[in-house]
Amino acid sequence: MRRGEVWWAELPQPAGRRPVVLLSRDAAYKVRTSVTVGLITRTMRAIPVEAPLSTKDGMSQQCVANLDDILTIPKTRLVERITTLSSQKMSAIGKAIFFALDLKP
Repeated sequence: MRRGEVWWAELPQPAGRRPVVLLSRDAAYKVRTSVTVGLITRTMRAIPVEAPLSTKDGMSQQCVANLDDILTIPKTRLVERITTLSSQKMSAIGKAIFFALDLKP
């Protein structure tokens, strides 16, 4: 496991099984039992808290990482790796997180 990977996660209802992008720092995966993730959805609104993803990123269809939906979940909820996002895509996700949390660079 490492930051930028996309995994299928089994989340409590109403979310259920859905893809998530791993956001925790790489060192955390070896020592923590929980990880921070961003939810991925097919609902696209073209707003600054979203980072678009496509088949070019290893996804099965057009979707977005919605960084208004950041969760910390047990690693045991991650069931299958889908893909690893590029550094450019993770940069877009970082910008969406900054916007979502109203952080200043």
